[in-house]
Amino acid sequence: MSALTEPLLQARNIVQEFPVRGAGGLRGGVVHAVSDVSFDVHTGETLGIVGETGSGKSTLARSLVQAPRPKSGRVLFQGSDLVRLRRRHLVAARRHVQMVYQDPFGSLNPRWRVTELVEEPLLGYGVKGAERRRRRVAELLDLVGLDPSVFGARRPRELSGGQCQRVAIARAIALDPALVICDEAVSSLDVLIQAQVLNLFERLRAELGLSYLFIAHDLALVKQVSDRVAVMHLGQLAEVGPADALYRAPLHPYTAALLDSVPGLDPVTGRARRPVPLRGEPPSPLDPPSGCRFRTRCPRAQARCATEEPVLHDRAPGHSVACHFPLDAPDREPRHLTRSEPDTPAGPRGHLQVEPLPGRS
Repeated sequence: MSALTEPLLQARNIVQEFPVRGAGGLRGGVVHAVSDVSFDVHTGETLGIVGETGSGKSTLARSLVQAPRPKSGRVLFQGSDLVRLRRRHLVAARRHVQMVYQDPFGSLNPRWRVTELVEEPLLGYGVKGAERRRRRVAELLDLVGLDPSVFGARRPRELSGGQCQRVAIARAIALDPALVICDEAVSSLDVLIQAQVLNLFERLRAELGLSYLFIAHDLALVKQVSDRVAVMHLGQLAEVGPADALYRAPLHPYTAALLDSVPGLDPVTGRARRPVPLRGEPPSPLDPPSGCRFRTRCPRAQARCATEEPVLHDRAPGHSVACHFPLDAPDREPRHLTRSEPDTPAGPRGHLQVEPLPGRS
């Protein structure tokens, strides 16, 4: 996508917290899962979200669809604030924002046939006429690459993981949503099936005009499918920017550390370069550090980082960072991200392997 269009979804100051019960049912603290997160998803865009396990990516996704509602903040979608909608209106709005989850088997009723699974959202939203629904189910299965005459009568246990995920995608697009949230949607699939499903996502975006919020822990995968990328750390956004720029010249030390932790190739010699593990353990969301939440693991931390919380600010057009001492372009070398699996298919966006990162001029 060459230029950003108007925002389709606007998340503003999203906060999600969960109380923790201690011994005897006493209040044991609060998990600060998402803390004051704001971003936009534009029409026709794929926005990727990356971060370590426990960074709040999936909690943020569920907060957007009000499952559960966030503690505070606004989710503006097609003129409505989803946070403030009554249940009846929220159910109606959800047909336009659908989710595809990580576990393709766990998200499908094991007793139902494929045609029943795909027809369910049509029934739930009152699409009348059995013949009309039958034609729509067949159309959806064709769209996701499943022959209705072959797969329609099967149950999930008779399908592969990739086929189950295609059924889940058919369900998600059944009601012509504007936005599909993919929460680790290909993480449980082997690398070749991942490539097929990612190509399917890209084809559906082109054919149906979909927008995606694509959540994954695989940095190479996210770079390949995303127009822009947001990096989450301990419930907050650390950096947001165009995918190419963010991977080529990250501004936040956390983003740079994540990239350095991925296997790579030396851009000069072409030889494999060992990943550099991110030092230290992530702080607990029950008791996040004061100031910058990354400071306890950051090699650039200074006294200011302990007392003043950084806020997202623009450092380049469309590229913002929440850091008091952001990186400059010469601070690190570009990396060729690679996948750990051999013989990963390469190709245009939608395939798994990240294109080589060019050197800086």
